[in-house]
Amino acid sequence: MALRAGFIGLGNIGKPMARRLVAAGLETSVLDTVQAPVDELVREGAKPARSPRELAERADVIGVCVRDDADVRAVIQGEDGLLAGAARGSVIALHSTILPSTVREVGAAAAERGVGVLDACVTGGAANAAAGKLTYIVGGDAAHLERCRPAFETSAAKIVHTGPLGSGAATKLCNNLMTYLAWLSAFESLHLARAAGLSQEKLEEVTRSNGNLTEPMQAFLAVHKAPEETRRSSGFQAMLRSFVTLAEKDLAVTLAFARESGVALPGTALVSQLMARVYGLEDTARR
Repeated sequence: MALRAGFIGLGNIGKPMARRLVAAGLETSVLDTVQAPVDELVREGAKPARSPRELAERADVIGVCVRDDADVRAVIQGEDGLLAGAARGSVIALHSTILPSTVREVGAAAAERGVGVLDACVTGGAANAAAGKLTYIVGGDAAHLERCRPAFETSAAKIVHTGPLGSGAATKLCNNLMTYLAWLSAFESLHLARAAGLSQEKLEEVTRSNGNLTEPMQAFLAVHKAPEETRRSSGFQAMLRSFVTLAEKDLAVTLAFARESGVALPGTALVSQLMARVYGLEDTARR
C-alpha cells in the first residue's frame, strides 16, 4: 500500500514541505488555521481535512509544523486531535521548535495508543524547503524514522538521526542558538565598521576569506544593505517583525531548556533581548 501523508501547519516552512509531498505523488491531506494555503495546496492535488482527527484517520505519517509547545499539545492531544484518529503503527513527526520534554511527553501519550512520535526538526529555511534541501534533525526510534523516510526525503538534502526521542529538538535548539549568536556578531561587526568609516565590501571580503563570515551570515547582512527608505517601509518592517518574533520565541525555548538542563547561558539571555536591534526592527520598546 502506498504511503499516505498528512501535514498540519502550512506556514513559511510547512507549506513548501507539504507541497513537496504532493509533488512527489504521495496522497497528502493538509490542515491549517488559515484557509488560503490549504486551498492553494488542494489546487495542486492535496486533500483538505477539517480537523486533526480527520487528517490522522487517512494518514500513515503526519508532519506537524505549528508554532509552539501549546499548539503541539492541542493538535495532538486535543479532544479532536491526532491521537483521536491515528491508527496503530502510524507516526507523527514534530517539525516545530519545542522543548525536548514536550516531545517526550507527547511521545509517551502516543505510545499508549500504539502511535509513534519523532522530533523531526528541520533547518535551512523556506527556500531550501521549496528546493528539497532541508536538513532533518531527527530524534526517536530508528524504525519510526524508516517509516517516515520516504516522506522526509521529498524535502531533505540530509537526514541526521541524533538519537533517542527529544534529542532532535535539543540539537535544533543548540543549532538555533549558534545561528542567532552569529547574527549578533555579524551585525555588531558591521555596525562598528560603518561607524569607523570602513568599507563594508572590504570587511566582507576579508571575513569570507578567513572563514569568519559564512554564507548564511552574509545573507542575513542583506537586511542591513537595503536602502534606508526600504528598511523603514511598513512592508519591510512587518517582515522584520516576523523574524524577530520567531527568534525571540526560539531563544525563550532555548533558555527554558537550559534551565531544565541545569546550565547558565548568559550570552543567550543577552542576545534574546537584542534581536529587534540585530534585525533593525523599528520598535523602541524592544531595543
